[in-house]
Amino acid sequence: MTSPFTAKTLSFLRALKRNNDREWFRLRKAEYEEHVRGPMVALLDRLAVDLRSFAPELVCDPRVSLYRIYRDTRFSADKSPLKTHVAAHFPAKGFARGEGAGLYFHVAPSEVWIGGGLYMPSSSDLRLIREHIATDHKGLSRIVNGAVFRQAVGTLDGEQLSTMPRGYLKGHPAANYLRFKQFLAGREFEAAFATDDRFHVELLNIFRAVAPLVRFLNTPLLEQRRGVMQIRPRRDHADVPDPRQGVRRPRARASRP
Repeated sequence: MTSPFTAKTLSFLRALKRNNDREWFRLRKAEYEEHVRGPMVALLDRLAVDLRSFAPELVCDPRVSLYRIYRDTRFSADKSPLKTHVAAHFPAKGFARGEGAGLYFHVAPSEVWIGGGLYMPSSSDLRLIREHIATDHKGLSRIVNGAVFRQAVGTLDGEQLSTMPRGYLKGHPAANYLRFKQFLAGREFEAAFATDDRFHVELLNIFRAVAPLVRFLNTPLLEQRRGVMQIRPRRDHADVPDPRQGVRRPRARASRP
């Protein structure tokens, strides 16, 4: 299947990296729409159909999945106004923005990265995931040591503690997994791979391999959130706040989900 990305996609991203300036971008926004954002939206339309067969719980919608080109520089030392890559993520239904595990990929001037997992869990979510791992470490092991996962992305990756987390013994059978602070799985390619005819097939192969990990990580988080919803008192419709108020935006990142 032909990739929607072309040499012009990569050429624009490289030029943007050299000219990370709002005025430069404004004068060339039509090129961005044609060669970068347009192909990404076309790909998301395909993936919305593809994901139904193996990850129907994940959201694939440009309004949710596609990251904005503009950077939030308020709390960053880097004041570059624009992202120099195009990226999309596919979160699970039932989470607020920026929460839970999901799939992710990006096309950058120097590389393509495809994978997923959980990049920056809150301390409470990490505690729930560790409890889940402690009770079902064999389930996690089957996923990350399975032939499909290993062939597609290799091994489970992410930052780890140097010692066991509080409350768990060093000899715990899940010790190797309990030390993880991030749970990432993916594969990096050269930038030109985005234009290759194999791009879409490989994207789906990796997503299929990583989707069970995403589902495993989300299981305890969704159970906790559903439990909280069930014990909340019912309110009149007029008392329900606008769900768009106070929603946390996803953190932009250059190379990981």
